[in-house]
Amino acid sequence: MFITVINHLAGNSFDSQVYGIRMANDYINAQQREVVHQLGRNWLWRSELPTWALMVGVYGGWFGCVIYWQTLGLFLTTLLLIVFTTWYMSLQHELIHGHPTRFPGLNQLFGTLPLAVWYPYGLYRDSHLAHHRNHTLTEPDEDPETYYLSPERWAQLKPWQQRLIHLRNTFPGRLLLGPLLDIVATLKMMLLARDRAAISMWVIHLTLLAGLFYWMQQQGLSPLWFVVAVSYPALALTKIRSFYEHRAEEAPLARSVNNEAAWPWRLLFLNLNYHSVHHDLPGLPWYGLRKVYLLYRDGYHQRNHGFRVAGYGEWLLRFWRKPVNVNAHPGTHKDAQHADHFTADVRYPPSNDAWPDRSANDAAETTRRAG
Repeated sequence: MFITVINHLAGNSFDSQVYGIRMANDYINAQQREVVHQLGRNWLWRSELPTWALMVGVYGGWFGCVIYWQTLGLFLTTLLLIVFTTWYMSLQHELIHGHPTRFPGLNQLFGTLPLAVWYPYGLYRDSHLAHHRNHTLTEPDEDPETYYLSPERWAQLKPWQQRLIHLRNTFPGRLLLGPLLDIVATLKMMLLARDRAAISMWVIHLTLLAGLFYWMQQQGLSPLWFVVAVSYPALALTKIRSFYEHRAEEAPLARSVNNEAAWPWRLLFLNLNYHSVHHDLPGLPWYGLRKVYLLYRDGYHQRNHGFRVAGYGEWLLRFWRKPVNVNAHPGTHKDAQHADHFTADVRYPPSNDAWPDRSANDAAETTRRAG
């Protein structure tokens, strides 16, 4: 009986339609489409039990840490809350993509509590769904999640502003400075909100946040400590995942990376390190991304023109001081003068395909140019 009810609630189609927006799938071939649909008929996938269990774990862990923080101690509580808050943001992403139920309103209820403080669920939802238009991915005027600026906007920046952007585009800068810049931009959006829907969204968010902080204070845990020592570091952790997820590339399906990260990162980020797979199959549940990637690893390597990395440590080593080149958007042409590449030490047997592993600044000879 329980499974029957869950199956009724679960959204079992991977040709996803979220909040009335059709999110088309880009299968590698007809065989992959059949394999994915066959996987979707598995009772575990149909029930979405992994996502239900995830919600219990995330909410139980987060609230349990706050309730028992004096027993755990402030240091351990802080570390655990950073992990659970980051995990909650990964869960919100899964809810946006139509899991674990086929009812967007119900999924939204599961993700509305402001456990991460800064972003209303509706703001994240609308921004992220717009980001999933693959044909405009990375374009500054179209993709709300891009780090690229238009050439015109980049030229207008003062030298100190350009240096700040370069600093943000290093790996440490993205973690330390990136959350602050995002928070400032979000607060600016809040202050400029004028339409009724946006104002209502912020009123609900701030009301829930005030209630959450009041309850936290009643538990003896400082809300200010939570904001500074938990929420900000949790946002920084999400910047590890999003560091160089996308590059400017003429072929839309070659703009997203597949990062072969270690299992702790995969669990924390719910397999979104396989980001090319996620953008091609946005309705695929988090527990299916790795399986599909491993089945078609070589196919994805060809499709996204070798945009693959062996783990987040590769980004750390490569961009510890050097900024990644996501400043002015290059359009369909790349800067051959500064093109470079590296071969990653991947965790799985290497393939004999034609596209070598490359960093985001692909070598000019493998870049497709317009005209």
